[in-house]
Amino acid sequence: MTVLGLETSCDETAASVVRLAADGSTEVLSSVIHSQIEDHAAYGGVVPEIAARSHVEMIEGVAARAMAEARIDYGDLDGVGATAGPGLVGGVMVGLGFGKAVALARGLPFVAVNHLEGHAVSARLGARVDYPFLLLLVSGGHCQLLEVRGIGDMSRLGTTIDDAAGEAFDKIAKAMGLGYPGGPALERLAATGDGPRFDLPRALLGRKDCDFSFSGLKTAASRIAQSLETDQDRADLADAVQSAIARQLSERTDRAMADYAERHEARTLVVAGGVAANRTVRRVLEEAAARRSFAFVAPPLVYCTDNAAMIALAGAERLRLGLISDIDAPARPRWPLDEARAIADPVHPTGRKGAKA
Repeated sequence: MTVLGLETSCDETAASVVRLAADGSTEVLSSVIHSQIEDHAAYGGVVPEIAARSHVEMIEGVAARAMAEARIDYGDLDGVGATAGPGLVGGVMVGLGFGKAVALARGLPFVAVNHLEGHAVSARLGARVDYPFLLLLVSGGHCQLLEVRGIGDMSRLGTTIDDAAGEAFDKIAKAMGLGYPGGPALERLAATGDGPRFDLPRALLGRKDCDFSFSGLKTAASRIAQSLETDQDRADLADAVQSAIARQLSERTDRAMADYAERHEARTLVVAGGVAANRTVRRVLEEAAARRSFAFVAPPLVYCTDNAAMIALAGAERLRLGLISDIDAPARPRWPLDEARAIADPVHPTGRKGAKA
């Protein structure tokens, strides 16, 4: 099954062609990503309007290049998958609309893909990972632990009650004057730092659930950043922040693994999302998995951050199950993977715009 995937949920315009074999193995025939980092660097973060306009300008060319590199024609496709949310809705609309147009023009089935489900299956792009597995999805906008039993069958075990880990990385890096994107810059600086110099707060120590919180860490580190005088001071704070985030991710994941192990014999921990590219985070989580006798799997680094290969694979897996979307599938700024839990037990109280996922 060969599927064209499109991803425009944030600041990357991406297209990919992925082939899913009958035995479940995958082959990435092409993966093209146009990054907008230079467009947003002057603002210290992603500007939604600029991102959406860039997607409009780039989507056709990126998709054409993906098809050319895959050496196939649109007639060779079995379907089209596009991110329908969650994300910056102006950007989501661009890829979603383009994907629908291709599907309509070629008479192909269309799949509206949850961006987070794409991250959930991204590890399957580099290795054979069987369902079920425990997933830590950790990125700029999301931080949650999920039991993944299959496509469209996931249960939330824990989530952030405020900021995501990737957001904490980026906002603290911005406070330290490290520029954009902040997470990779902070990781490079931390390599020469002495983190124990700084005593940063540890969140939710009295709670026994699997939820996360990074707002206190973000505020404390940002205040410390205002008083730094030397490059070594900045490196030490960067190391302290990176260690604190990795420690909290490890502690909550350890609780989830203990709960998961009581219900499953097959034990696999998958770590996906942009923060999974951080080497310190990977190492700490891999060590935690080893202590619980869990196999540790993370996507290849190129598939940790936003990409269309994971969207194409999620689309292919849905097509194989006959899960085809209506052509009027809407763009969704919020779209929880476990919608039943999000409705029954929202992290934030319901307000004018509904409960946040």
